[in-house]
Amino acid sequence: MSALISLLRELAGLFVDDGSIALAILGIVVLAVLLAFLMPSLSLVAGAILLFGCLAVLLTNVVRAAQHKRVR
Repeated sequence: MSALISLLRELAGLFVDDGSIALAILGIVVLAVLLAFLMPSLSLVAGAILLFGCLAVLLTNVVRAAQHKRVR
């Protein structure tokens, strides 16, 4: 049970402790919204930016956290 709690804390720490992930995702959302409003015909592109941008931010954050853990 304690291993599960530890795992959940580590997972939550990836999102809560790092304020840069929230700012990066907010920036991607703003970019997608601006594109969708300024060029409505490119709404599929705005959706792709939102999807792949958020995935890239998440992947970058996970890699950075793994490297940080390895250094300790």
